[in-house]
Amino acid sequence: MKKSIFLVFALAFSAFFASCSFTGSKDVLRMNVSSEPDSFFPWESAAADTAAIYYNIFDGLLSFDEKGKIHPALCESYEISEDKVTYTFRLRHNVKFHNGADFTSADCLYTYENLAGLNGNTPKNELLARDVESISAPDQYTFVVKTKHPLGGFLALNICPILPVGYTNHAEHPVGTGAYKFVEYQLHQKIVLEKNENYWNSGNQPKIPRIEIYVMSDENAILSALQTKQLDIGQLLSPENAKTLETKFQLFSAPQNMVQILGLNNSIKPLDNPLVRQAITMAINKDEVIEGAMGGFGTKLYSNFSPILGEFYNDRLSEIYKYDPAAAKSILTSAGYASGFDLEITVPGNYRTHVDTAQIIAKELEQIGIRCKIKTVEWTTWLDKVYTKFDYQATVIAFGGKLEPAEVLRRYYSSYRRNFTRFNNPVFDETFNKAELEPDQSKRIKYYKYCQELLTRNAPAVFISDPNNTVLLRKDVRGYEVYPVLFYNFAKMYFD
Repeated sequence: MKKSIFLVFALAFSAFFASCSFTGSKDVLRMNVSSEPDSFFPWESAAADTAAIYYNIFDGLLSFDEKGKIHPALCESYEISEDKVTYTFRLRHNVKFHNGADFTSADCLYTYENLAGLNGNTPKNELLARDVESISAPDQYTFVVKTKHPLGGFLALNICPILPVGYTNHAEHPVGTGAYKFVEYQLHQKIVLEKNENYWNSGNQPKIPRIEIYVMSDENAILSALQTKQLDIGQLLSPENAKTLETKFQLFSAPQNMVQILGLNNSIKPLDNPLVRQAITMAINKDEVIEGAMGGFGTKLYSNFSPILGEFYNDRLSEIYKYDPAAAKSILTSAGYASGFDLEITVPGNYRTHVDTAQIIAKELEQIGIRCKIKTVEWTTWLDKVYTKFDYQATVIAFGGKLEPAEVLRRYYSSYRRNFTRFNNPVFDETFNKAELEPDQSKRIKYYKYCQELLTRNAPAVFISDPNNTVLLRKDVRGYEVYPVLFYNFAKMYFD
């Protein structure tokens, strides 16, 4: 049945593309994404794939470069008070939204009032709601945020999109100040953007007039579209397939600052038992998963952290749980499950790497008596059932990259609403709280490294790898870069 569904979609895409004329134009860049956008209204979106697109439509007060360094965007500059609680943003002049409205501090007030819930409504961002004490706009081009206490990583929260005051139809037609304007979204087909001729950033002017982003997850359809010039960039390809076209295209493969996990629901039996989770961890051969599901293109991980985050990465965790099926079986027996148990692994079917990973893991867990059933679901179903309602036993997914270590590790904080593994550890919570409130960088690093160790030892999930994104690009495409946060920076791309 699943193959039939994929066949129908592949045929539908073929028919759709066949109705169009493609000549390798330099006025249009065509690429694919694997999942439908969940919402172009930033306050309603939870999917990293969607944010990767809407970062082109919206700007924040701050932005980031390919190395994760924070820099001014809609603000020209910013100052932080000596007591580390007052942030003063000096806003750019002569910036316009895509609907022609002028950007001023009123838009910042409107955005942050909604994000932090300072207008009496439900907050759109629980972190800003927790941390922001007040906001003010002394004049049209000055915006001030005062936090309740010093926060070492507060600047990273200010990359959130600034929305125009009074405009609320972003779900159907988003309006920002970004390098590209939204044109249309055809369900199951494509998203279309056009360059903003009046973009404020003279150093990052968009060069390609039109961007077409096709929703395609079937690898054969993607490879076919590349060869027939229906796509200029093909993403999320298996390395072995990408290599077959390496002479005709540019082959690009790099880590993504992502963490692929076998997520375990710590709130249900027998996964509420740390010994069971440790046994599962020791029964999985990560090298075999990386080779089998990623063609060897992945970085092995031991906690919910990629080495891309540099000085915050704890590199002393590899010896805590080694691959050892015999020891895993013994631990499972001591936990009271000598005969094993049944385990359902729910996987979003549009991500081939995760489906392949689940299949390899299922075979490996058979060695210790855990009988796995793989359940593939639509991406929207996964977001609803697993990510939001925690209605699952196990899952394979990859967490999108973040700039701030707290945003990476918060997913395991006991009261965080997106803590879908339902991990609950008071020592982790206490250490995490200390790290967030610590302005001293060396102490923050120490706390965050200990948080990683706690995750490794308590095994709320099996931390597998940072999988490479393997991409084929048309020979004359330039400017494609990987960011520590998933982001397709179309303004940087051009045809040679």
